[in-house]
Amino acid sequence: MIGSMFLTRDELVELTGRVQRASQEQVLRGMGIEHKVRADGRIIVSRRHVEQVLGADESRGDGGDVMPDWSAA
Repeated sequence: MIGSMFLTRDELVELTGRVQRASQEQVLRGMGIEHKVRADGRIIVSRRHVEQVLGADESRGDGGDVMPDWSAA
């Protein structure tokens, strides 16, 4: 699901290193990552929020490679 607003279950496991929901919530809180729990018990985390908290480079915009700024050379 490209461009999804929320992390997938697999991405959440990769981010937290945990499979169980309670453990994932504990890790997310420790990382300062906001999250919500849906009515079905699934944790949802905004992809954009995670990128902001972890310092993703927003100047890239399209997710492509970062190009050097040669204007100063």
